[in-house]
Amino acid sequence: MYRFAPLAIIIASALWGLDGIVLRPALYTLPVPLVVLIESLIVTLLLTPFFINRVQMLKKLELKDWISFLSVAVFGGAIGTMAITKALFFVNFVNLSVVILIQKLQPIFAISLAAVLLREKLNKEFYFWASVSIFGAYIMTFGDKLPNLSTGDKTAIAAFFSLIAAISFGASTVFSKRALRNVGFQLGTYLRFLISSAVMIIVVAFTSNFQNLSDVNTNQWIIFFIIAFTTGGSAIFLYYYGLKSTPASVSAICELAFPLTSVLLEYLVHGNLLSPIQWFGVILLLTGILKVTTLSERIVTT
Repeated sequence: MYRFAPLAIIIASALWGLDGIVLRPALYTLPVPLVVLIESLIVTLLLTPFFINRVQMLKKLELKDWISFLSVAVFGGAIGTMAITKALFFVNFVNLSVVILIQKLQPIFAISLAAVLLREKLNKEFYFWASVSIFGAYIMTFGDKLPNLSTGDKTAIAAFFSLIAAISFGASTVFSKRALRNVGFQLGTYLRFLISSAVMIIVVAFTSNFQNLSDVNTNQWIIFFIIAFTTGGSAIFLYYYGLKSTPASVSAICELAFPLTSVLLEYLVHGNLLSPIQWFGVILLLTGILKVTTLSERIVTT
C-alpha cells in the first residue's frame, strides 16, 4: 500500500487540474458558496448508503479527531475554495499570474505546519528536492518571464485572497493527515464531505444563496455529477488513500501535480504551447516530486 500512496496523491492532484480547466469554468455563473455546497452535498448523499452502518465506528474518534475533520472542512472545503475563486474573479480569470504565483507558496505553508503540528522531522535532502519542485513549478508556469502583475487596482485584493487560499489548502493537507490517524481513508473521505456539507449549509444560509438554486441549469447539474464521480469524490478518495500512508510534507510536494496538469491541459485544450524553458520546468518538477517520494520513508513523525 505504501509504495503506491504518493502516486495516488499525484493522480488526485492531476484530477483537480482537469477540474479547473475542463469542468469548473461552466459553474462560474453561480455563487461560490452554493457551488461548494452542491459539490459536497452530492458526494455526501451518494456515499451515505455505504457508511450508514458504520456509525458505531465514530464512537472511537477522539475530540482531536473531530477538531481535525472540522478544520479540514473549514480550511479546505470552505475558506480555501472560496478564496481561490474570489482571487480568480478579481483578475477576471484572464491574467492569472499573481494568483498562480502565490499559490506556489502552498507547499511551504503545508511543510511548515506539518513540522509544527505533526512534528514531521525533515532532512536537508528533502528541503533541497522540495525547493527544486517549487522552482520547477514556477519555471513551468512563467518560463523565463517575470509574473505579470498588471491587473489594475484589484491586484492587491486578488493577491490577498490567493494568499488566504494557499494558507488554507496547506493547513487542510496537514489537518487531513491528522484526521486520518484513527480512521480508514474510506470513512475519512465520507466524514470530510459530510462535515464540509454542514459547514457550507451555514455559509450559504448566511450569504442568502439558497435562492440561487433555481439558477442552476441542466448542463450545470450534469457537471456537478461528473465532478462528484471524478474530480470531487473520487479524487478525494484517492487523495486520502495516499495521505493515510504519506507524510503531509511529502503530500504537499506531490500536490504540485495540480499546476503541472493545468499547464499541460492549457496546451492540449486551448493550444497554449509550452516554451523550451517551460518544458525544462516540467522536468525539474517531475524530478523533484520523484525524489521527494523516495525520501518519504525517512521522514519521521513523532
